[in-house]
Amino acid sequence: MKILDKIAVSLLTKFNSYKKISLILIYLTFFSSMLITNDVALITFIPLTLIISKRAHINPMKLVIFQTLAANIGCGLTPMGSPQNLFIFSFYNLNASQFFKIMLPFTIFGILWLFILNILEKSKEFNFNLEDIIIENQTHVLIFCVLFIFILLSVFNIVNYKIALIITILVVLILNKRLLAKVDYILLLTFICLFIFTGNLSSFPFIESFARAFLHNKTTTYFSSILLSQFISNVPCSMLLANFTSNWKELLLGVNIGGLGTLIASLASVISYKLYMNDRTSKNQNTYIIWFTFYNVISLIAFTLINYFIFIF
Repeated sequence: MKILDKIAVSLLTKFNSYKKISLILIYLTFFSSMLITNDVALITFIPLTLIISKRAHINPMKLVIFQTLAANIGCGLTPMGSPQNLFIFSFYNLNASQFFKIMLPFTIFGILWLFILNILEKSKEFNFNLEDIIIENQTHVLIFCVLFIFILLSVFNIVNYKIALIITILVVLILNKRLLAKVDYILLLTFICLFIFTGNLSSFPFIESFARAFLHNKTTTYFSSILLSQFISNVPCSMLLANFTSNWKELLLGVNIGGLGTLIASLASVISYKLYMNDRTSKNQNTYIIWFTFYNVISLIAFTLINYFIFIF
């Protein structure tokens, strides 16, 4: 219904400075990822960045990379921000207070870190025009906003998730049943397969005995989740390691920090990479990966050390 586009365009048209525009796009991605997940935040705002960049005749590469960082960091604040957060929140039966106590300092550091990265960029001339976004059906917007809040209440166990699911399906069937055809059922099937795979893998006696002994320590849980995420992505990592450790704080921090680093450390990073490479003005693949790895590795090191000394050391 173009609600997020409307908000973005309303903010962007007020400025013509590159640093201010980039900061708005970065923080729009950052804060929206807390509510609509890191993947959806990137799917929403990366195309807008690409459109603006074309009209301003600049290379959007670094801005896309910073937005990807923003999505992977910002999503950490809430259980619904990312699949790994939702899984850990549910698996360990956490409450909102426990979750926010750990992830709030992580997020505050993220706000400062993204500001530093943006401010270090060179100032550029930035002129562009965006058409005003018209929201056609305000009644539907209101209904879906209420439904969205209802779904959030189910995430925090205030409303039964089964009731939320049934009401969501009924509302969509009444207002716009075509949305059901747009659901990424393959992605849902992928997550089901991940649960089955990690469940079977963790049932091997030698893996179970080794993992339980190794992950009993908080420090090893923390660094193992960060390292393993670099190779198998942070969602499968959280599913696998949760079976062997009660150190949920270290695992939660580890898989969120572990979303930084390699391109495959987070599914969201792959999404933004594909969006950038599919854009006809994009530069070559190697340049993107080099800069992506550079900024992500620096961020990975910074977040690993800061959070280690705050929560674990």
